[in-house]
Amino acid sequence: MAAPSGGVELVSKKPTVKGLRRVANQIPDEILKDPELQEAVSVLPSNYNFEIHKTIWRVRQAKAKRVALQLPEGLQMFACVIADIIERFTGADTLVMGDVTYGACCVDDFTARALGADFMVHYGHSCLIPIDATAGIKMLYVFVDIQMDTAHFLDTLRFNFPPGHSLALVSTIQFVAALQAVSAELRPDYEVLVPQCRPLSPGEILGCTSPRLDKHVNAIIYLGDGRFHLESIMIANPDVPAYRYDPYNKVFSREYYDHEAMRANRLQAIETARSAQRWGLILGTLGRQGNPKILEMGSDRMSSSVNRLGHGILQAPVVSLRGSCSSTASRMAGGVSHGLLLQSEPGALDP
Repeated sequence: MAAPSGGVELVSKKPTVKGLRRVANQIPDEILKDPELQEAVSVLPSNYNFEIHKTIWRVRQAKAKRVALQLPEGLQMFACVIADIIERFTGADTLVMGDVTYGACCVDDFTARALGADFMVHYGHSCLIPIDATAGIKMLYVFVDIQMDTAHFLDTLRFNFPPGHSLALVSTIQFVAALQAVSAELRPDYEVLVPQCRPLSPGEILGCTSPRLDKHVNAIIYLGDGRFHLESIMIANPDVPAYRYDPYNKVFSREYYDHEAMRANRLQAIETARSAQRWGLILGTLGRQGNPKILEMGSDRMSSSVNRLGHGILQAPVVSLRGSCSSTASRMAGGVSHGLLLQSEPGALDP
């Protein structure tokens, strides 16, 4: 083809070869349509998606010999059933980790590896710890999506809020899919905001991570049970009324948080710390929260403050300790007058 006068050569696009696209993550039909597996899965609640077929496929792919299952407390009642299914259809041994899992930061791949597991399934939380950053063990995250009565939730919101209101919808990972469906239904009549704190999914909040809402909203609507996650966004947005819809008992309630008491408690703790003669920095051992660099940074900055001020909050050397067990705390009590818990460090075991 001749080049046009502008000096730019036009190159014809190569024809696209059409055909069947190979999907790398497609579960084989021999697993999806296995009648014995289907019967085994039917024992589990039908509205809970434990992704059993995907788990069986991934364990077989990895040729895993021992699979560790880590579940939050509310899902541990299903652990034995899931373990039996995995053992029956993969031939791998399974172990259920008994420590309570509070969040995705509690992924305990170090303990699983120490117990001889070469594959780990973490249930109920987002993938916050990259699967390629775990300690020599293959990982699978199962969100456990829970189906709910979205029609009742929609009717409840429409009954309590007039059209035109601005609503911020948040939830945990189990109900994010339902939250997206509800937000789409509400948008013709309401101004709907589904905030996001990356790397979390849109609308997902954690007890430690919630967004500060930039634009004005009339109400925060939390879909879920309990207050642990809800309080996080209430603290971040003290001026916005908060409501909670419990998908299990279908109760819709106005929720309150005593912000003044929280600030008073913090100020009291700060005042108490001002008289401390010796500080201890504690790095816990809970899952994969920690970063030793934070300990070093905190220790360096506090020590420099001691040298610079010579009085006030920091009057003595800083003691850096690792471990979160009660035995560590009790050993600290004699020599440290005030402690500061930063973040847990992976793999630090209390002797």
